[in-house]
Amino acid sequence: MNRTIKIALGSIAVGIVVLGLKTLAWHITGSVALLSDALESTVNVATALAALIAIRIAQRPADRGHPYGHHKAEFMSAVLEGVMIIVAALLILEEAYHGIRDPQPMDAPVNGLLINAFAGCINACWCFVLIRHGRRLKSPALVADGQHLLSDVITSAGVIFGVSMAVISGYPILDPVLAGLVAINILWSGWKVMAVSLGGLMDRAVPEDLLRDIRTTISDNADGAIEAHDLRTRHAGSMTFIDFHLVVDGETPVAEAHAICDRIEAALKRRLDDAQITIHVEPEHKAKHSGVLVL
Repeated sequence: MNRTIKIALGSIAVGIVVLGLKTLAWHITGSVALLSDALESTVNVATALAALIAIRIAQRPADRGHPYGHHKAEFMSAVLEGVMIIVAALLILEEAYHGIRDPQPMDAPVNGLLINAFAGCINACWCFVLIRHGRRLKSPALVADGQHLLSDVITSAGVIFGVSMAVISGYPILDPVLAGLVAINILWSGWKVMAVSLGGLMDRAVPEDLLRDIRTTISDNADGAIEAHDLRTRHAGSMTFIDFHLVVDGETPVAEAHAICDRIEAALKRRLDDAQITIHVEPEHKAKHSGVLVL
């Protein structure tokens, strides 16, 4: 079992524990805001499970039906997470509406807040693990899960503050109003997760700083070639796909042109651990005098 799978399994376990604690906090107090926090934790468990399934699918090797691999499964998981976050926000808005119409005083608010704060601390530690290791392992599903948890941590902090103010001020209507504000924040979080993941499904190019590094690496390791043009890049899960046309002198032997391609490919793979590179060799009259010039 590799590290990515272990972290995904850990997310499910953490999600279940936090959900139990937040549900207990809501049961003790009857707070609509704490209920909203518990509802978001329900989504955490579901999305962690979806992330695990997506990661397992993404790690399958390429086959006849999927010659480019299954890497985009992680982006699909992240889109699903975004949808589920939005659904949770809409459910919270419904509860907030009913709470505003008929505000109710809370029972045992101190105990409920302490339990909720403890659950929030667990989430804070785990979201740091998910984002750090998700970026290092180039796993969009883990990063999306971590970003969702981070929004949950911020939400929990706001809920604790708002419920405390409702108790101190003696205005129970502040509780459902706060739940509504939490829902709006969750909606924004869900949209951001979906936007990033949809970009991956649409084969968006790698970030500009990485693209500059790729261009420099090609230029520095293409001795014997003339230029490289029509450079295209995209991400799919942990994989980076790179393809371009390499122009060489028309009299260059095939073996020599192949050696240049091997050298460029090796340099790019040193820069990007998980990269799939396709190079199309062309004779000199195909040069466009643009793109990547060889130093």
